[in-house]
Amino acid sequence: MNKTELIDQIAAGAGLTKVDAKKALDATVAAIKDALVKGDKIQLVGFGTFAVAEKPAREGINPATKQKIKIAAKKVAKFKAGAELAEAVNK
Repeated sequence: MNKTELIDQIAAGAGLTKVDAKKALDATVAAIKDALVKGDKIQLVGFGTFAVAEKPAREGINPATKQKIKIAAKKVAKFKAGAELAEAVNK
């Protein structure tokens, strides 16, 4: 499913126009992004949790030259499915 199909599903499910559904989806995504940028965690009970995790710096190997390289530390966005979502997916 792509963004357009998701907007269609939201519009049909909530009785909104596609324009309003797109605005709602964009606002939701922006709110989640802003919270993650601040380092906050977003918990949607029954759906899942969005959080930021830090990956430490490490050494890697360049596969082309076989030389060791340093991989910088970074932050990554993570999602952990909630119990209800995990159960629904496993049916």
